[in-house]
Amino acid sequence: MPPLPGFSDNPFQTRADLVRAATALLKPLEQYRSPGKARIKIATATGAGFSETAAQLEGYARPLWVVPGLLLQSSTSTSTDGDGDGAHGDAHLGELDTAAWLDGLEMGTDPASPEYWGDVGDFDQRMVEMESIAFALLLAPERFAPQEPLARARLAAWLRQINGRRMPETNWRWFRVLVNLALVKALGVPMEEVRSLIEQDLALLDSFYLGEGWSSDGLWGDERKQADYYSGSFALQFAQLLYVQLSDGFDTDRAERYRVEAGLFASSFWRYFDTNGAAIPFGRSLTYRYAFAAFWAAVAFANLPLPPPLDQPGVVKGLLLRHLRWWASHPDILNTDGTHNIGFTYPNMYLSENYTSPQSVYWCLKSFIVLHLPEHHPFWAAPELPHPLSRTPSPYGKLSSVAPLWPPRHILCNLPEHHFMLSAGQCTRKDHKAREAKYGKFAYSSAFAFSVPSGPLLGQLAPDSTISLSLDGGESWKVAWAPYEVRLETFSFGDEQLPALVSKWKPWRDVDLHVETSLVSPSKKWAGWHFRVHRLTWRPAALVASRVHSLECIDAGFAISAQQDGVSLFEKVCGGMESLTHAVASGSSPSGWWVDNNAALVMSEAGASGTAAMTIQGPASEPNSPDNDGYRHTSKATILQPDANTNLIAPRTLLPCVRHSFEFASDTQGAPHLDRQMSVTFGLGVFAIAASADFGKERQRAAWANKPSEIVFLDAKTLDIK
Repeated sequence: MPPLPGFSDNPFQTRADLVRAATALLKPLEQYRSPGKARIKIATATGAGFSETAAQLEGYARPLWVVPGLLLQSSTSTSTDGDGDGAHGDAHLGELDTAAWLDGLEMGTDPASPEYWGDVGDFDQRMVEMESIAFALLLAPERFAPQEPLARARLAAWLRQINGRRMPETNWRWFRVLVNLALVKALGVPMEEVRSLIEQDLALLDSFYLGEGWSSDGLWGDERKQADYYSGSFALQFAQLLYVQLSDGFDTDRAERYRVEAGLFASSFWRYFDTNGAAIPFGRSLTYRYAFAAFWAAVAFANLPLPPPLDQPGVVKGLLLRHLRWWASHPDILNTDGTHNIGFTYPNMYLSENYTSPQSVYWCLKSFIVLHLPEHHPFWAAPELPHPLSRTPSPYGKLSSVAPLWPPRHILCNLPEHHFMLSAGQCTRKDHKAREAKYGKFAYSSAFAFSVPSGPLLGQLAPDSTISLSLDGGESWKVAWAPYEVRLETFSFGDEQLPALVSKWKPWRDVDLHVETSLVSPSKKWAGWHFRVHRLTWRPAALVASRVHSLECIDAGFAISAQQDGVSLFEKVCGGMESLTHAVASGSSPSGWWVDNNAALVMSEAGASGTAAMTIQGPASEPNSPDNDGYRHTSKATILQPDANTNLIAPRTLLPCVRHSFEFASDTQGAPHLDRQMSVTFGLGVFAIAASADFGKERQRAAWANKPSEIVFLDAKTLDIK
């Protein structure tokens, strides 16, 4: 898509830059505004699971994360010096009809208007859009609230409907808290009318707290285990900081607790961002894109002091602005008319949710609430500082580059060669699209992202960074999901302590087969590598009773772009590893894909991604049965070509993996241990180096050549990697 002037070419350094970017993002919406200004419908035929009226309300409401700041800008910039930041910003602001949002608010809340937003029902999307309306009212009541008494009364009546309707026990409760605060502060509703509801909602929201600053999106339990950007930046922690700044002493003790929790959350959340600004995609609603960084915008908005290594304003400024610059470098997030499309770095409906309308994307503007800080604020005055783990010298001291975080069940790996995380323990029973891909994979990367399924077949599943099992010869597959008995362990390896996430899952309800997986974090000795150890357990008698005779298993690494210099690598003939060695010896800088019996590698414009089968020795691999009679195990490396447009970052990918085949005994003769538990343990080395690491093809190949082949468990907590 063509770049958008004002956004795609924006340096994102000053407040005026953000005014220019916000103006550039909002201007294309004006052509899709309804005559009464209350609705916006982008020119696309796609729809969401809720009504079209609610979807068009989204188009009106979601820009309100920046509109109040622009309204305030327009009222104050005339008093600034002609060479000042305010005047510069106002030059761009003049291109935008900010007053249209004031007109739209009156038309949308007037039941007699043809553009009325409609009455609010139970579990209604309109409640979500009330959050940004409440924010605008709380921030600029004198500029945004209608001045005419009847219009004010209609607005209050429309917002009040949220108090008489059923709502999910999730982040939605923050919408009602903020609406009720806005009713009191901006529209004159008596506090006693809404106090009990505010207190009930805050008590429920507080029950989501997991510790260390983290909250889940809803009560953590068997039905929902979600601690992601939705709880971190899109809604919960974000809304807590709005409350801190805008509640005007409603509950000072709770507000202070939220400040403490935000500081704790920030102390680990920065690790989800790479030194180049990219965030690790994980969870749902990823089409909100740069809302990933909304928490940092809220930290600045709430004037929140943070502990080291975030204790200087320039650190938070850098985390936010680098992230915006990263997104500005991806013009394919825009339609040809300058509006945002549904997708991640390019248009992609596979990743969208049932609740994603064409207008939904504009929740991304939550990251622009720093526009509400005046130009003389310390945030704008502070010099931008590098990422705490930047490769350049920094004042932060020595920080661990591998960090286990228990509340979200993640291990963050901020390494020079690759920024990614290991994950185990999250899932949801709600029917979000591609939920297994968004929460259940073993690893997520800011460089390679992850893939979502386009259908049930193996190539359509695009099963990167997970294990997939089939009992019917590959006609249907189960991917890792709904883990239980999740725990954090530490393995000793020489003088290193390697954190690991261990979890179990049961692929089929009616088949007595279980999988335990240990995700072992990278070692300094093996640049670019991390490790998985899988242990399958079963009772042969149960498999015989279930008529299970064979099992296919795909253990996959990171999906990687299949492009290099405009050429699709899958059109090239795949060679063996000896052809890679020959290419290097001849002095060429190889790109392509290579496979031998035990290993598979792809090198492309995105870097390098590979997998290698590993044997497991020692106590951890010993079966519980006296021998392994009753099954046969073979394995072979391969490279899959997933369906196009399944990966969030690269439209065409290749996927290195190892395929395991198991054949089980089909009768009871000669197998005295049929009723005893049996097990087999196998491992995978996962290799990945991002192009952004600037390793170059030769260093990538050298790191690959140093590949491990065996994990030896010296005891339950000590291992050797060879």
